[in-house]
Amino acid sequence: MEQNDAPHLPARKGRGAVTNSESKRFNLPGRETDGDWLDARQLLDDAQPVLRTEVITEFPRSILSFNNSPDIPFDRSINAYRGCEHGCVYCYARPTHAYHDLSPGLDFETKLFAKPNAAQLLRETLAKPTYRPAAIAIGTNTDPYQPIEKRYRITRAILEIMLETRHPVGITTKSNRVTEDSETLAALAALGLTAVAISVTTLDPHTARLLEPRAPAPVKRLAAIRDLRAQNIPVHVNIAPIIPAITDHEIEAIVAEAAGHGAQSVSIIPVRLPHEVAPLFEQWLEAHFPDRKQKVMSIIASIRGGKKNDANFHSRMKGQGPWAELLHHRVAIAARKNGLGKAKFALRTDLFRRPIVKGSQMELF
Repeated sequence: MEQNDAPHLPARKGRGAVTNSESKRFNLPGRETDGDWLDARQLLDDAQPVLRTEVITEFPRSILSFNNSPDIPFDRSINAYRGCEHGCVYCYARPTHAYHDLSPGLDFETKLFAKPNAAQLLRETLAKPTYRPAAIAIGTNTDPYQPIEKRYRITRAILEIMLETRHPVGITTKSNRVTEDSETLAALAALGLTAVAISVTTLDPHTARLLEPRAPAPVKRLAAIRDLRAQNIPVHVNIAPIIPAITDHEIEAIVAEAAGHGAQSVSIIPVRLPHEVAPLFEQWLEAHFPDRKQKVMSIIASIRGGKKNDANFHSRMKGQGPWAELLHHRVAIAARKNGLGKAKFALRTDLFRRPIVKGSQMELF
Protein backbone atom coordinates (compact mmCIF):
# COMPACT_ATOMS: atom_id res chain seq x y z
CA MET A 1 0.00 0.00 0.00
CA GLU A 2 1.36 3.40 -0.91
CA GLN A 3 1.87 5.88 1.92
CA ASN A 4 -0.25 8.47 0.11
CA ASP A 5 -3.25 6.14 0.20
CA ALA A 6 -3.13 5.60 3.99
CA PRO A 7 -4.88 8.82 5.11
CA HIS A 8 -8.07 7.70 3.33
CA LEU A 9 -8.38 4.51 5.37
CA PRO A 10 -11.07 4.36 8.06
CA ALA A 11 -10.21 4.50 11.75
CA ARG A 12 -9.99 1.25 13.69
CA LYS A 13 -12.28 0.93 16.66
CA GLY A 14 -10.35 0.76 19.91
CA ARG A 15 -6.99 1.59 18.33
CA GLY A 16 -5.15 4.86 17.94
CA ALA A 17 -3.19 4.42 14.72
CA VAL A 18 -5.07 3.96 11.47
CA THR A 19 -2.44 1.76 9.78
CA ASN A 20 0.95 0.15 10.14
CA SER A 21 2.95 2.80 8.36
CA GLU A 22 6.32 1.95 6.88
CA SER A 23 9.58 3.15 8.41
CA LYS A 24 11.89 4.56 5.76
CA ARG A 25 14.65 4.92 8.34
CA PHE A 26 15.05 1.16 8.68
CA ASN A 27 13.62 -0.02 5.34
CA LEU A 28 10.69 -1.43 7.27
CA PRO A 29 7.84 -2.42 4.96
CA GLY A 30 4.32 -1.30 5.75
CA ARG A 31 2.09 -3.96 7.30
CA GLU A 32 -1.66 -4.09 7.36
CA THR A 33 -2.50 -7.52 8.81
CA ASP A 34 -0.87 -10.45 10.54
CA GLY A 35 -1.15 -12.92 7.67
CA ASP A 36 -3.47 -15.29 9.54
CA TRP A 37 -7.11 -16.30 9.09
CA LEU A 38 -8.21 -12.76 9.92
CA ASP A 39 -6.60 -11.59 6.68
CA ALA A 40 -8.61 -14.16 4.75
CA ARG A 41 -11.78 -13.00 6.44
CA GLN A 42 -11.07 -9.44 5.35
CA LEU A 43 -10.74 -10.58 1.76
CA LEU A 44 -14.05 -12.48 1.99
CA ASP A 45 -16.31 -9.94 3.65
CA ASP A 46 -14.25 -6.71 3.52
CA ALA A 47 -14.31 -6.49 7.33
CA GLN A 48 -11.42 -4.95 9.23
CA PRO A 49 -9.28 -7.64 10.86
CA VAL A 50 -9.58 -7.80 14.63
CA LEU A 51 -6.21 -6.86 16.07
CA ARG A 52 -5.51 -8.72 19.28
CA THR A 53 -2.87 -7.60 21.74
CA GLU A 54 0.20 -9.86 21.84
CA VAL A 55 2.81 -9.79 24.60
CA ILE A 56 6.36 -11.06 24.14
CA THR A 57 8.59 -11.54 27.18
CA GLU A 58 12.17 -10.39 26.82
CA PHE A 59 15.08 -10.65 29.21
CA PRO A 60 17.47 -7.74 28.73
CA ARG A 61 20.91 -7.68 30.35
CA SER A 62 20.51 -4.13 31.69
CA ILE A 63 17.51 -2.13 32.82
CA LEU A 64 18.57 1.49 33.38
CA SER A 65 18.68 3.91 30.45
CA PHE A 66 20.77 7.07 30.84
CA ASN A 67 20.46 10.43 29.09
CA ASN A 68 22.17 13.82 29.13
CA SER A 69 19.22 15.89 27.96
CA PRO A 70 18.95 19.41 29.42
CA ASP A 71 15.17 19.32 28.85
CA ILE A 72 14.28 16.77 31.52
CA PRO A 73 15.01 16.76 35.27
CA PHE A 74 16.45 13.24 35.46
CA ASP A 75 19.36 11.37 33.89
CA ARG A 76 18.10 7.77 34.20
CA SER A 77 14.93 5.84 33.60
CA ILE A 78 13.36 2.39 33.54
CA ASN A 79 10.90 1.11 30.98
CA ALA A 80 9.24 -2.12 32.08
CA TYR A 81 7.47 -2.49 28.74
CA ARG A 82 8.05 -1.75 25.07
CA GLY A 83 5.05 -0.63 23.09
CA CYS A 84 1.89 0.59 24.78
CA GLU A 85 -1.67 -0.68 24.55
CA HIS A 86 -3.08 2.74 25.43
CA GLY A 87 -2.64 3.48 21.72
CA CYS A 88 -2.12 7.24 22.04
CA VAL A 89 -1.79 8.31 18.41
CA TYR A 90 0.62 11.14 19.21
CA CYS A 91 3.04 9.03 21.30
CA TYR A 92 6.62 10.12 20.63
CA ALA A 93 7.83 6.63 21.66
CA ARG A 94 6.22 4.96 18.64
CA PRO A 95 9.36 5.15 16.45
CA THR A 96 11.25 2.91 18.90
CA HIS A 97 9.26 -0.08 17.65
CA ALA A 98 11.03 0.17 14.31
CA TYR A 99 14.21 -1.05 16.01
CA HIS A 100 12.42 -4.38 16.47
CA ASP A 101 11.41 -4.57 12.80
CA LEU A 102 7.88 -3.68 13.85
CA SER A 103 5.76 -0.77 12.72
CA PRO A 104 5.40 2.35 14.87
CA GLY A 105 1.72 2.21 13.85
CA LEU A 106 -0.64 -0.55 14.92
CA ASP A 107 2.22 -2.86 15.88
CA PHE A 108 3.28 -0.41 18.60
CA GLU A 109 -0.05 -0.78 20.40
CA THR A 110 -0.74 -4.45 19.66
CA LYS A 111 2.67 -6.17 19.78
CA LEU A 112 4.06 -5.46 23.22
CA PHE A 113 7.19 -6.52 25.08
CA ALA A 114 7.38 -7.17 28.84
CA LYS A 115 10.55 -7.43 30.92
CA PRO A 116 9.79 -9.77 33.82
CA ASN A 117 13.39 -9.67 35.10
CA ALA A 118 13.38 -5.88 35.43
CA ALA A 119 13.26 -5.81 39.23
CA GLN A 120 16.09 -8.33 39.59
CA LEU A 121 18.23 -6.39 37.13
CA LEU A 122 17.52 -3.22 39.08
CA ARG A 123 18.54 -4.88 42.35
CA GLU A 124 21.82 -6.01 40.79
CA THR A 125 22.47 -2.54 39.39
CA LEU A 126 21.83 -0.77 42.69
CA ALA A 127 24.05 -3.27 44.49
CA LYS A 128 27.13 -2.35 42.46
CA PRO A 129 29.74 -0.45 44.53
CA THR A 130 30.09 2.11 41.73
CA TYR A 131 26.39 2.99 41.61
CA ARG A 132 25.47 6.47 42.84
CA PRO A 133 21.77 7.21 43.53
CA ALA A 134 19.75 9.79 41.64
CA ALA A 135 16.04 9.90 40.87
CA ILE A 136 14.93 7.17 38.47
CA ALA A 137 12.04 8.04 36.16
CA ILE A 138 9.42 5.41 35.31
CA GLY A 139 7.03 5.95 32.42
CA THR A 140 9.06 8.27 30.26
CA ASN A 141 8.78 6.08 27.17
CA THR A 142 5.77 3.77 27.57
CA ASP A 143 3.20 3.76 30.34
CA PRO A 144 4.20 1.65 33.38
CA TYR A 145 0.51 1.15 34.22
CA GLN A 146 -0.82 0.14 30.82
CA PRO A 147 -3.32 -2.76 30.95
CA ILE A 148 -0.74 -5.57 30.90
CA GLU A 149 0.68 -4.33 34.23
CA LYS A 150 -2.33 -6.00 35.86
CA ARG A 151 -0.93 -9.34 34.71
CA TYR A 152 2.83 -8.84 34.95
CA ARG A 153 3.16 -6.48 37.97
CA ILE A 154 6.62 -5.42 36.82
CA THR A 155 6.15 -1.82 37.90
CA ARG A 156 4.99 -2.95 41.32
CA ALA A 157 8.10 -5.13 41.73
CA ILE A 158 10.30 -2.18 40.76
CA LEU A 159 8.63 0.07 43.33
CA GLU A 160 9.15 -2.55 46.03
CA ILE A 161 12.89 -2.48 45.27
CA MET A 162 12.81 1.31 45.47
CA LEU A 163 11.24 1.19 48.92
CA GLU A 164 13.59 -1.50 50.13
CA THR A 165 16.65 0.48 49.04
CA ARG A 166 15.21 3.93 49.89
CA HIS A 167 15.86 5.02 46.31
CA PRO A 168 14.09 8.06 44.77
CA VAL A 169 11.66 7.40 41.91
CA GLY A 170 9.33 9.53 39.79
CA ILE A 171 6.34 8.09 37.94
CA THR A 172 4.53 9.35 34.84
CA THR A 173 1.30 7.69 33.81
CA LYS A 174 -2.11 8.11 32.18
CA SER A 175 -3.65 5.34 34.26
CA ASN A 176 -5.58 5.28 37.50
CA ARG A 177 -4.06 1.82 38.04
CA VAL A 178 -1.23 3.67 39.79
CA THR A 179 -3.49 3.84 42.86
CA GLU A 180 -3.22 0.06 43.22
CA ASP A 181 0.35 0.68 44.41
CA SER A 182 -0.62 3.58 46.66
CA GLU A 183 0.51 1.80 49.83
CA THR A 184 4.06 1.49 48.51
CA LEU A 185 3.96 4.98 47.03
CA ALA A 186 2.72 6.45 50.31
CA ALA A 187 5.61 4.83 52.15
CA LEU A 188 8.05 6.25 49.60
CA ALA A 189 6.40 9.68 49.77
CA ALA A 190 6.67 9.74 53.57
CA LEU A 191 10.44 9.52 53.08
CA GLY A 192 10.53 12.17 50.36
CA LEU A 193 11.34 9.58 47.71
CA THR A 194 8.57 9.83 45.14
CA ALA A 195 6.18 12.00 43.16
CA VAL A 196 3.59 11.02 40.55
CA ALA A 197 2.85 12.90 37.33
CA ILE A 198 -0.52 12.13 35.78
CA SER A 199 -1.11 13.12 32.18
CA VAL A 200 -4.49 14.67 31.41
CA THR A 201 -4.85 15.70 27.78
CA THR A 202 -8.59 16.33 27.61
CA LEU A 203 -11.69 16.26 29.82
CA ASP A 204 -13.95 15.21 26.97
CA PRO A 205 -14.48 11.42 26.97
CA HIS A 206 -15.17 11.33 23.22
CA THR A 207 -11.93 13.12 22.36
CA ALA A 208 -10.07 10.90 24.82
CA ARG A 209 -11.38 7.75 23.12
CA LEU A 210 -10.09 9.00 19.77
CA LEU A 211 -6.72 10.19 21.07
CA GLU A 212 -5.98 7.52 23.67
CA PRO A 213 -8.41 4.68 22.96
CA ARG A 214 -7.29 2.25 25.67
CA ALA A 215 -6.16 4.67 28.35
CA PRO A 216 -8.45 5.25 31.35
CA ALA A 217 -11.08 7.95 30.93
CA PRO A 218 -10.24 11.48 32.11
CA VAL A 219 -12.61 11.22 35.08
CA LYS A 220 -10.68 8.19 36.34
CA ARG A 221 -7.38 10.03 36.11
CA LEU A 222 -8.80 12.94 38.07
CA ALA A 223 -10.06 10.50 40.70
CA ALA A 224 -6.56 9.02 40.89
CA ILE A 225 -5.15 12.48 41.64
CA ARG A 226 -7.60 12.83 44.53
CA ASP A 227 -6.87 9.35 45.88
CA LEU A 228 -3.09 9.79 45.76
CA ARG A 229 -3.22 13.17 47.44
CA ALA A 230 -5.44 11.73 50.18
CA GLN A 231 -2.40 9.60 51.08
CA ASN A 232 -0.01 12.56 50.96
CA ILE A 233 1.61 11.42 47.71
CA PRO A 234 2.85 14.43 45.68
CA VAL A 235 0.97 14.73 42.39
CA HIS A 236 1.80 16.80 39.33
CA VAL A 237 -0.47 17.13 36.29
CA ASN A 238 1.05 17.22 32.84
CA ILE A 239 -1.19 18.44 30.02
CA ALA A 240 0.79 16.55 27.43
CA PRO A 241 0.50 16.92 24.64
CA ILE A 242 -1.59 19.95 23.86
CA ILE A 243 -2.92 19.58 20.33
CA PRO A 244 -3.81 22.93 18.74
CA ALA A 245 -7.37 23.23 17.41
CA ILE A 246 -8.21 19.87 19.04
CA THR A 247 -7.57 20.16 22.80
CA ASP A 248 -6.00 23.58 23.43
CA HIS A 249 -9.38 25.13 24.26
CA GLU A 250 -9.50 22.93 27.39
CA ILE A 251 -6.35 24.26 29.07
CA GLU A 252 -8.08 26.40 31.70
CA ALA A 253 -10.69 23.73 32.47
CA ILE A 254 -8.05 21.01 32.89
CA VAL A 255 -5.98 23.19 35.22
CA ALA A 256 -9.06 23.99 37.32
CA GLU A 257 -10.06 20.32 37.56
CA ALA A 258 -6.52 19.28 38.42
CA ALA A 259 -6.38 21.82 41.23
CA GLY A 260 -9.85 20.86 42.43
CA HIS A 261 -8.75 17.23 42.77
CA GLY A 262 -5.63 18.13 44.74
CA ALA A 263 -2.80 18.42 42.21
CA GLN A 264 0.04 20.61 43.38
CA SER A 265 1.54 21.70 40.07
CA VAL A 266 0.90 21.65 36.34
CA SER A 267 2.89 21.84 33.11
CA ILE A 268 2.35 21.42 29.36
CA ILE A 269 4.12 20.05 26.30
CA PRO A 270 2.94 21.02 22.82
CA VAL A 271 2.47 17.99 20.56
CA ARG A 272 5.67 16.51 19.09
CA LEU A 273 5.67 14.47 15.88
CA PRO A 274 9.07 12.78 15.48
CA HIS A 275 9.85 10.45 12.59
CA GLU A 276 6.96 8.04 11.83
CA VAL A 277 4.60 9.75 14.28
CA ALA A 278 3.96 12.61 11.84
CA PRO A 279 2.34 10.55 9.04
CA LEU A 280 0.44 8.44 11.59
CA PHE A 281 -0.92 11.60 13.18
CA GLU A 282 -1.93 13.03 9.82
CA GLN A 283 -3.77 9.80 9.00
CA TRP A 284 -5.55 10.09 12.34
CA LEU A 285 -6.57 13.68 11.58
CA GLU A 286 -7.88 12.64 8.18
CA ALA A 287 -9.94 9.87 9.79
CA HIS A 288 -11.38 11.88 12.68
CA PHE A 289 -10.99 15.62 11.97
CA PRO A 290 -10.59 16.03 8.20
CA ASP A 291 -12.05 19.54 8.33
CA ARG A 292 -9.36 20.66 10.77
CA LYS A 293 -6.36 18.76 9.46
CA GLN A 294 -4.79 21.62 7.54
CA LYS A 295 -5.29 24.07 10.41
CA VAL A 296 -3.85 21.68 13.01
CA MET A 297 -0.75 20.92 10.95
CA SER A 298 -0.24 24.59 10.13
CA ILE A 299 -0.24 25.57 13.80
CA ILE A 300 2.08 22.69 14.68
CA ALA A 301 4.50 23.93 12.02
CA SER A 302 4.39 27.42 13.54
CA ILE A 303 5.28 25.90 16.95
CA ARG A 304 8.02 23.69 15.52
CA GLY A 305 10.02 26.16 13.45
CA GLY A 306 8.16 25.51 10.20
CA LYS A 307 8.50 21.71 10.48
CA LYS A 308 6.39 18.88 11.82
CA ASN A 309 8.87 18.27 14.61
CA ASP A 310 11.70 20.11 16.34
CA ALA A 311 14.29 17.78 17.89
CA ASN A 312 16.55 20.52 19.24
CA PHE A 313 17.34 20.71 22.92
CA HIS A 314 15.60 23.52 24.86
CA SER A 315 12.88 24.04 22.24
CA ARG A 316 11.60 20.48 21.60
CA MET A 317 9.64 20.31 24.87
CA LYS A 318 8.44 23.92 24.91
CA GLY A 319 7.96 24.85 21.26
CA GLN A 320 8.66 28.29 19.84
CA GLY A 321 6.92 31.27 18.33
CA PRO A 322 3.72 33.16 19.27
CA TRP A 323 1.50 30.06 19.48
CA ALA A 324 3.82 28.30 21.94
CA GLU A 325 4.21 31.47 23.99
CA LEU A 326 0.44 31.86 24.16
CA LEU A 327 -0.04 28.28 25.36
CA HIS A 328 2.52 28.67 28.14
CA HIS A 329 1.10 32.06 29.10
CA ARG A 330 -2.40 30.64 29.41
CA VAL A 331 -1.21 27.79 31.59
CA ALA A 332 0.74 30.14 33.84
CA ILE A 333 -2.31 32.36 34.36
CA ALA A 334 -4.59 29.40 35.01
CA ALA A 335 -2.09 27.89 37.45
CA ARG A 336 -1.85 31.14 39.45
CA LYS A 337 -5.61 31.50 39.47
CA ASN A 338 -6.02 28.00 40.88
CA GLY A 339 -3.13 28.13 43.33
CA LEU A 340 -0.86 25.69 41.53
CA GLY A 341 2.92 26.01 41.54
CA LYS A 342 5.72 24.83 39.29
CA ALA A 343 6.73 21.18 39.20
CA LYS A 344 9.27 20.26 41.87
CA PHE A 345 10.89 16.85 41.89
CA ALA A 346 13.61 17.38 44.49
CA LEU A 347 13.61 13.83 45.79
CA ARG A 348 16.00 12.68 48.51
CA THR A 349 19.07 10.59 47.74
CA ASP A 350 20.69 10.55 51.19
CA LEU A 351 18.59 7.64 52.47
CA PHE A 352 19.84 5.16 49.87
CA ARG A 353 20.98 1.78 51.19
CA ARG A 354 22.62 -0.64 48.81
CA PRO A 355 20.72 -3.92 48.42
CA ILE A 356 22.26 -7.30 49.07
CA VAL A 357 22.13 -9.62 46.10
CA LYS A 358 21.59 -13.29 46.87
CA GLY A 359 24.78 -15.24 46.39
CA SER A 360 27.07 -12.20 46.77
CA GLN A 361 29.83 -11.89 49.38
CA MET A 362 27.85 -9.20 51.18
CA GLU A 363 25.17 -11.77 51.94
CA LEU A 364 27.64 -13.45 54.34
CA PHE A 365 27.46 -10.42 56.58
